[in-house]
Amino acid sequence: MKITSAEFVKSAVLRSKYPKERLPEIMLVGRSNVGKSSLINTLINRRGLAKTSSTPGKTQTLNFYRINGAFTFVDLPGFGYAKVPLEVKRHWKRMVNEYVECRKNIKGAILLLDVRRDPGDVERDLIGWLDTSGIPVVLVLTKTDKLSSNKLFARVSVIKKALEVEDILPFSSVTKAGRLELLQRVVELIKS
Repeated sequence: MKITSAEFVKSAVLRSKYPKERLPEIMLVGRSNVGKSSLINTLINRRGLAKTSSTPGKTQTLNFYRINGAFTFVDLPGFGYAKVPLEVKRHWKRMVNEYVECRKNIKGAILLLDVRRDPGDVERDLIGWLDTSGIPVVLVLTKTDKLSSNKLFARVSVIKKALEVEDILPFSSVTKAGRLELLQRVVELIKS
């Protein structure tokens, strides 16, 4: 897939504020500071469309990005490391649950994992929740440029074993490694 256009559509918290158009949607989910915004910018080959921050927990809304006028990336609030009050975290969870329950045009999710961090119960629960919700998931390991190839190979093995999965895509927003493969996975999700 070649990205010819990408635009920020809107941020929303409430169902009534979601975009009215019903293009296929691909959710981006992962811990705070895992690189969701950087991944979007890398996939569309454009800096700064999705706002990045070194402060975890900056994304507190659902952010919709229209790609090629054909589908939408939906950047969900990060979970885990964000230093926000418990009530804000509960609100995020309710917001995400409502989004998944009411949007029938969700075609899949890209779950981002930092290659340097061991996945925990939260990630396993999220994979289970997506599966129960009937949402196909593509697992992506971010920040792979921070490891040597030997260490990367070892980390991929550890994470696959921890999550009991066979398919994980290494990705780097710095080197763009994995970009074309991930775009192909997006095409497959949209067509499913």
